[in-house]
Amino acid sequence: MPSIGVKLYSVFFKFMLKHRLQSRLQVTENDAVGGGGSFGVTSRPEEETPAAANPSFTDGVATKDIHIDPVTSVTVRVFLPETCLNFPDAKSKSGVGFSDHNRALTRRYSHGSSENSAVSGSNGVIVKNVDNGLRRSSYGCSVDDANLKSENGNYRGYNPVGNNRRRLPVMLQFHGGGFVSGSNDSVANDFFCRRIARLCDVIVVAVGYRLAPENKYPAAFEDGLKVLHWLAKQANLAECSKSSGSLKGAGADLRRSEGNGHIADAFGASMVEPWLAAHGDPSRCVLLGVSCGANIADYVARKAIEAGKLLDPVKVVAQVLMYPFFIGSVPTHSEIKLANSYFYDKAMCILAWKLFLPEEEFSLDHPAANPLVSGRGGPPLKRMPPTLTVVAEHDWMRDRAIAYSEELRKVNVDAPVLEYKDAVHEFATLDMLLKTPQAQACAEDIAIWVKKFISLRGHEFSY
Repeated sequence: MPSIGVKLYSVFFKFMLKHRLQSRLQVTENDAVGGGGSFGVTSRPEEETPAAANPSFTDGVATKDIHIDPVTSVTVRVFLPETCLNFPDAKSKSGVGFSDHNRALTRRYSHGSSENSAVSGSNGVIVKNVDNGLRRSSYGCSVDDANLKSENGNYRGYNPVGNNRRRLPVMLQFHGGGFVSGSNDSVANDFFCRRIARLCDVIVVAVGYRLAPENKYPAAFEDGLKVLHWLAKQANLAECSKSSGSLKGAGADLRRSEGNGHIADAFGASMVEPWLAAHGDPSRCVLLGVSCGANIADYVARKAIEAGKLLDPVKVVAQVLMYPFFIGSVPTHSEIKLANSYFYDKAMCILAWKLFLPEEEFSLDHPAANPLVSGRGGPPLKRMPPTLTVVAEHDWMRDRAIAYSEELRKVNVDAPVLEYKDAVHEFATLDMLLKTPQAQACAEDIAIWVKKFISLRGHEFSY
């Protein structure tokens, strides 16, 4: 059974959530839509404390917020692990040079660890001592380690010219909250994304999609797909910048590089994101959705399959669905037995769906709610990417998530299920408050599975 602390926090959480949902449900349809307009809101600061972005590697991960769409409120928070500054050497590629003390930790990184690695802090982040000559400044010239950061320690990123930089996979993360609450910059989500960025050794892009009832379906789903297209645009701009820089010639001085080396000078400063341009590898893209975010992730995966090469160079290689927000008109065994379970009971989730779906479309068998409904449309299941499903023992939504995974396995999709005993809905993403051992184990298990699909050739078993 869950601990006493989890039970007490669940009671308080359900009381507050029920009050918020009922108050929003009382708002008229016109007020709900007109209040936010198409611009919408992506967070509710009065309900949860946001975590400030920090562009310095204080705990091994630097963060920044980006408003990607001028006509809506859609934002992303980029989580860049400090390992992007490190380059694998010959020994790490061959697997030689690991110490017995650090062998357990190195499984978290697709490139392993070098002979002169060191473990910094209590979070087990492996930092390598790398030759300074391998690093480049934001203008593409070799500099000392100290010059990679500004005077206040903020990371500036690189100009996407040259080859001496480490590319990391990109993971799009969609937060939970029943489509009506939560945010990509909340303290709990920030803590979770930092953990995933360190363990998986990926750049996490947490999506701040528009919330209901200000913006109903399909706004949140379209926002998720919009971020995927934005990622493809960034990759193409970075490639243009690389080509532009190579035409300038290696002999250009620093001043000329300052004036002409950036694609932003030609297309505007907001067009290229330096962290992703320098360190992101969109050909190894993973989708991770939490609760209702899993519904968005599954939708984005389907649309990515339909788009095909139109999304090049972005390629979705896997997705992780963490306790997805699935429901249906015919109740499953867990929906009957655990209808009044911890944190999110079934009655409150139905209220959330009423707030999210337009009134004329409301149905528990809506394609956004029930992945097993017939006539859902989209690509056949056999074309879906490898899908890891995470479920909790005390979550009433677990059976439908498991059934969806079974349907994927029937058509030979790699779709394992990880179930955690004594765990509740949102157990891994609320670990900053719940402090359960299952949360750390879940993050490590996700890292092990994901690295099968994002590791470069020769590093598949480096974790």
